[in-house]
Amino acid sequence: MLMFMPAVAHFGYDPIWFSIIMLLGLQIGLVPLPFGMELFVMQGVAPKGTSMLEIVKSGLPYLVCALFVILAIMVCPGIVTIVS
Repeated sequence: MLMFMPAVAHFGYDPIWFSIIMLLGLQIGLVPLPFGMELFVMQGVAPKGTSMLEIVKSGLPYLVCALFVILAIMVCPGIVTIVS
């Protein structure tokens, strides 16, 4: 991520906003098959006999929520840096 910071600064984006977008994008990229590393982690902690299809179905709501969060952050970037 550090190698993108000169481009982020050049285009005038907030580095905190960019970092959160980048981390959410990486998290979303680790979920879907065939390289879904998070799915294999969930399979490792699931009870024996749990099929991969059940794990995929149980992970879909979290993937949808992450997509909504990244969309909300892209539409309204100010919500990232709000301080209570």
